Amino acid sequence: MYKKEGLNQKVIKTFQKIIYSYFKQYGRDFPFRKEISPYNVVVSEMMLQQTQTSRVVEKFQQFIQKFPDFQSLANAPLNDVLKVWQGLGYNRRAVALKTISEKVVKEFEGILPADVEILKSFPQVGHNTASSIVAFAFNIPTYFIEVNIRRVYIYFFFPGKTSINDGNIMPIVRRNLDSSNVRKWYYALMDYGVMLKKTHPELNKRSAHYRKQSKFKGSNREIRGKILKLLIASSSLTETEMLSELEINSIKLKEILNLLITEGFIKQENHLFSIA
Repeated sequence: MYKKEGLNQKVIKTFQKIIYSYFKQYGRDFPFRKEISPYNVVVSEMMLQQTQTSRVVEKFQQFIQKFPDFQSLANAPLNDVLKVWQGLGYNRRAVALKTISEKVVKEFEGILPADVEILKSFPQVGHNTASSIVAFAFNIPTYFIEVNIRRVYIYFFFPGKTSINDGNIMPIVRRNLDSSNVRKWYYALMDYGVMLKKTHPELNKRSAHYRKQSKFKGSNREIRGKILKLLIASSSLTETEMLSELEINSIKLKEILNLLITEGFIKQENHLFSIA
């Protein structure tokens, strides 16, 4: 239809009807879609970066029970934040989330700005995350592409094509946006994309942005996670104590410890390391 008629109003309405019809029958139910507030949206969007929704659901509820708002998270010790975050991986997102809360409290009187450009200045927040926060928290029109949305547009508007750039998808995203209910529209798109992942698993490989995820086992990311887990469980540890728990050499350990110090995860006092 798109090839024959172009992206006219008839095509847009038909596309929206297909997406909404699926969503009405099969839309997913998540606590962060029910308990909508700017804070809850920020927490869920940071958790959902590179993490499956099934893993996020339980952690999200635990997290907002422990830290119910920007103020409580800003005031919390990093060790407490990382303790609740354990199991989600990519711990720098937890550090970023705490830093964001501190900025919101100190610079914006505890009120999250509904501005994509301001949010992009926050740590670990790029254009897509900033745009999704504004869309979901405030129901304000924004334009972004994430993995499930990309899958939907490739399926409907780029049949048979490969190496599809997001720059070619974005104008169609803009034209198709349901400005009357931005939040619902993006939820519906994402849920349709999740369905397509099961029925057409090859779709995202046709994107120019497709990258195969690197192995986790034995990676620096896995070792970093193990070090933080050890330090969360103990008040402080020496390098020797950590080496006895980890299957790595002292050079690799020093390298990763120095990075964790630089990134603000941990601190060193004399020979002892602890959560910053």
